[in-house]
Amino acid sequence: MTVASSPDRRRFLTGGAAVLGAAASAQLWHPASARAADDPLPDGVFSLGVASGDPLPDGIVLWTRLAPDPLHGGGMPDQDVSVEWEIAEDERFRRVARRGVARARTASGHSVHADVRGLRPGRAYWYRFRTGGQISPVGRTRTAPHREASGGSLRVALASCQNWQHGYFTPYADMLDQDPDVVLFVGDYIYESTPSSAGPRRHEGAGEPVTLEQYRNRYAQYKTDPDLVAMHAAAPWVVTFDDHEVDNDWAGEIPQDPDKQSHDAFVARLTAAFQAYYEHMPVRASAIPDGPHIQMYRRLEFGRLARLNVLDTRQFRTDQATSQAGAQDPAMTMLGARQKQWLLDGLHHSSARWNLIASQIMMAETDLLPGDGKLWFYDAWDGYQAERNALLQEFQEVRNPVVLSGDRHLTMISDLKEDFADPDSDTVGAEFVGTSISSNGDQDQAAFHAEWDPLKADNPHWKVIDAHRGYHLFDIRRDGIDAQVRVVDTVTRPQATPSTLSRLRVENGQPGVREV
Repeated sequence: MTVASSPDRRRFLTGGAAVLGAAASAQLWHPASARAADDPLPDGVFSLGVASGDPLPDGIVLWTRLAPDPLHGGGMPDQDVSVEWEIAEDERFRRVARRGVARARTASGHSVHADVRGLRPGRAYWYRFRTGGQISPVGRTRTAPHREASGGSLRVALASCQNWQHGYFTPYADMLDQDPDVVLFVGDYIYESTPSSAGPRRHEGAGEPVTLEQYRNRYAQYKTDPDLVAMHAAAPWVVTFDDHEVDNDWAGEIPQDPDKQSHDAFVARLTAAFQAYYEHMPVRASAIPDGPHIQMYRRLEFGRLARLNVLDTRQFRTDQATSQAGAQDPAMTMLGARQKQWLLDGLHHSSARWNLIASQIMMAETDLLPGDGKLWFYDAWDGYQAERNALLQEFQEVRNPVVLSGDRHLTMISDLKEDFADPDSDTVGAEFVGTSISSNGDQDQAAFHAEWDPLKADNPHWKVIDAHRGYHLFDIRRDGIDAQVRVVDTVTRPQATPSTLSRLRVENGQPGVREV
């Protein structure tokens, strides 16, 4: 899907939030499509920008949310509003491919999810929205390759963990320049933490979000970050959530602190959090929440080059273990029976060259105890040892499995072993745990390595560990995956200097990863 960038396209991508002038856009909009909103609307309804997601060979989801006063409930009148959308083969909309009208409903926070079909595979499109005489910024997206396409390349950016209070989202400025075909975001899009003045930015509100309006305000604040807005407008995203979109370390319908949140109160919180998540993400109607439940695990195909299995490691897990014995209990599950079987079926019956698994949390072992014995993070796959180990056994029969994870706020790139208790056991895959966009801020690198380097001997499967902020960039081809760890020098200022910390390679037919 990677294509050469024309000068015109480069100007488009570097134009801040990818905005064409409203006057020029109005001239290009076909008069027959003009349709006023039900009543006059406040100015600035497109303050949260535009986004696209979940690309198919013939389709894409186009997103926006009408919010002239984004940090105070949105600021829209209490009425549903008609919103026109159109998608074109050129950025000046001279070759319109599809157009239509969607309803921005009060009950959905005046969000719009236009699931556009009938597009051509493997090509770029430009899109925009209009309502009440106002025109949105222009977004650029891309469809997936034809289902039978076996060649070409795919550039994927892996991101996670963007804490507003810990820093600016400066890695997205570099990501924009790298021009990925798709952005894979594996969790912690927002943080539910209370406002604090200790960092470079402060959360809105007066406490943790619990109600729907509070979650809407928190998402809206995050979507005012200019680098995030620009990256959403430049490429399609594939998203899933982890814990902070609801509550730290939640599991199923169990909060982190059940002594402080009753079951009924937490179910109500889940309901509000999932509704707000859907309202702010470019996902299909299949993800419309059903109360405290949302369908998030799904599969996307990029020709016969790559199959992407997006997991949900929160809704179906049993509560975290509190001991090593608990972590090894065969009854512990991360995925639940149905999702686990769905994943295995998708892996074993795949015709793709690369089988990618988007897991919110780290799958490889992290042994925190130097020397004899083991000490694990129980919230990660280490806390669900029997299921994780059985899955790794299955990887031996899967073509080129590669796990893409987040959560840890660190870069941790590893071989996946058949048996982590035996360092000499077979390598069955590779895992890239992406660092955070901003969470943990600008860490002291010397202190990090003083703490973590002594653990390398107990974790010989680790290939790269680091604590800079950034993201991972993958160029996927039939013969291999070339990966870059892209980092920035700071997130405490609105601008940063990017660089490549490390380059790695996964070879077709050779499980594991090596630094190059």
